[in-house]
Amino acid sequence: MSPITHVIKRDGSKVPYTKTRIANAIYRAAVSVGGRDKNTPDDLADQVTDLLNQTFGSERDPAVEDIQDIVEKVLIENGHAKVAKAYILYRAEQQMRHRVKLHDRATHTGNIPYQKIWETYVWAVDHHVNTIHQLNERISKGEFPDIVRESDRAYEEDIHTAGEIIAERRDVRIVIVAGPSSSGKTTTTTKLAEYLQTKGLGLVELNVDNYFYDLDLHPKDEFGDHDFETPHALDLELINEHIRRMLDGEEILTPYYDFKSGKRYLDRTPMRVAKNEIILIDSLHGLYGAMTAGIAPEAIFKVYIETLLQMKGPNNKFIRWTDLRLMRRMVRDSMHRGYAPEQTLTHWHYVRSAELQHIIPAVNSADYVVNGAVPYELPIMRPRLLEYFREWEKKYADDPRRADAYVRAKRVRELLEMVTPVEDESSIPATSHIREFIGGLAYDVH
Repeated sequence: MSPITHVIKRDGSKVPYTKTRIANAIYRAAVSVGGRDKNTPDDLADQVTDLLNQTFGSERDPAVEDIQDIVEKVLIENGHAKVAKAYILYRAEQQMRHRVKLHDRATHTGNIPYQKIWETYVWAVDHHVNTIHQLNERISKGEFPDIVRESDRAYEEDIHTAGEIIAERRDVRIVIVAGPSSSGKTTTTTKLAEYLQTKGLGLVELNVDNYFYDLDLHPKDEFGDHDFETPHALDLELINEHIRRMLDGEEILTPYYDFKSGKRYLDRTPMRVAKNEIILIDSLHGLYGAMTAGIAPEAIFKVYIETLLQMKGPNNKFIRWTDLRLMRRMVRDSMHRGYAPEQTLTHWHYVRSAELQHIIPAVNSADYVVNGAVPYELPIMRPRLLEYFREWEKKYADDPRRADAYVRAKRVRELLEMVTPVEDESSIPATSHIREFIGGLAYDVH
């Protein structure tokens, strides 16, 4: 029997079969339960491929579900029960997301900060920026600088409110600023720290980016792209141990992570926190339970930031927050991290997967929610990115392996084409958190 060559996806499209995808899925499941052996997934993927060839061959293409059944069988028969359980959970989540996508509705409304969204919507209505049409009208009247001032003032008020609550709670020993990629965590953390210092609070910042595992230990797909968005990309056990020891008054030695080489070096920087000081953490996965497991909840204050823009765009639908963050990250990473914007687009499905699985479900565990969106970011993103999105929409239109990239490119292209562009950004202050992404920020955060 000839070997299989293609797979039928859940949407009915046909894509080439690659053993790498199987090995990567197995390794991802292993990482989620603490495994870091990269050789075993390759061996198991060989077994899966052999069974697929015996069962299907080139005469009949297997469906995704057929392949997943065989993966589970191979894992269990080889004694990898924990990995099999993690894989089964991952499979169930993927099936649920597919059903949600088919029905175009959310099934888990408990993850949505409705009160904050309502406040943000009322603000948008009051300031005449709750539709793109209204935004364009204000820009045409020369009110772009006014929109900047109004938006930044609302954001600063959020920071100050969070700071006031923290200052009043004398039992807080850890402040965490968490949120999805490119929501504005870094500048928010800096501004919150400044405000807390005006209240007489001492702060010690723990940079958890130094706790990444070596890059070659992260799962990698057939395109060579590493998945470093999952919380399991971080050494969560070591972070938790160091936080506990510092709270007990011990000195620790934090690691150092070299992002250029993708290597981590242990025991580099001494750090200690006094009894009257607060540990400050800025982290994508700050709400993920393993990071602060076993620490008294009253000792932790969690700030969650998201781009909660309440503005209607194409087809009278609200603009997706993830699209704002995608554009921000494209601009920032091309300027400061050497990533081409197209790389950000094709990597974004990893970002969203991690958010949906590990970040958004914990939103309502936050003590305070900050809105990191500003209506004026759309007009300044159009000149930077519109032509790119037009190009990507054409490029990926007929590539089933890049369906996610195509859908996002089309949606954002339609959005940006509706917005009146703004080239003159001189009215955006250097202290505005949007400059974390477009450049010119007064703070050193990169």
